[in-house]
Amino acid sequence: MNRKDFLAASATAAAVVPGGTHLVERRSDFDGQAFAQIVGRPAAIRQVVESVAFKPSTFGNVKNAFNGLQFGFGYPAGSIAVALAGHGPSAVYAYADPIWNKYRIGEFFKLSDAAGAPVVSNVFLQRRAPLDRRADPDDAAGMYQDASVEMLQQRGLIVLTCHTAVEEQARAIVSRGFAPAPMSAAEVAGDILTHLIPGAVVVPSMVAAIAVLQATYHYTYLTLAL
Repeated sequence: MNRKDFLAASATAAAVVPGGTHLVERRSDFDGQAFAQIVGRPAAIRQVVESVAFKPSTFGNVKNAFNGLQFGFGYPAGSIAVALAGHGPSAVYAYADPIWNKYRIGEFFKLSDAAGAPVVSNVFLQRRAPLDRRADPDDAAGMYQDASVEMLQQRGLIVLTCHTAVEEQARAIVSRGFAPAPMSAAEVAGDILTHLIPGAVVVPSMVAAIAVLQATYHYTYLTLAL
């Protein structure tokens, strides 16, 4: 590949980074149409769950929200929209396994498994139960007690990713030596933003997105104690 082709390919690659390559996402880089279509889809009830600190029990609360709304209050399953607003350390729920491994996310955030070893993959993602909407909601092994991200997405969970959090984390990853040399912060951020879990939606700033979800799309707000 000659220099001209290389530069053209690099420019194309940069252009497809969700949210763009600035620290502060610009309006021209934000896919507002896709955002509006996803969060504004027809729903009888909408809720946004904010998660700042790394608190995996959040997913249990999301599962309980779906179950309570569907089985207790009687809302049809397809009429429930819940958005997970993860930022700060909780942004990593939306990172695919290669990102967890490449940048040692578990070590970076001091996230350990039951044996005390750093978490090396997105252990919150993969569903554990079969997708069977006829399952007994009381069945501990059934889909309605599965609090994995994949299962919750099947039930209507929208996973939001904060562009600002990714950019800030990328700078810290580089400055603390967790990125392979000679990667720059911009390159790390672009790598993360192009290797999110399926269905993740990038928003310019999570604190701003929460305001839009409440004011424009009438999402109720929930956050858990830090």
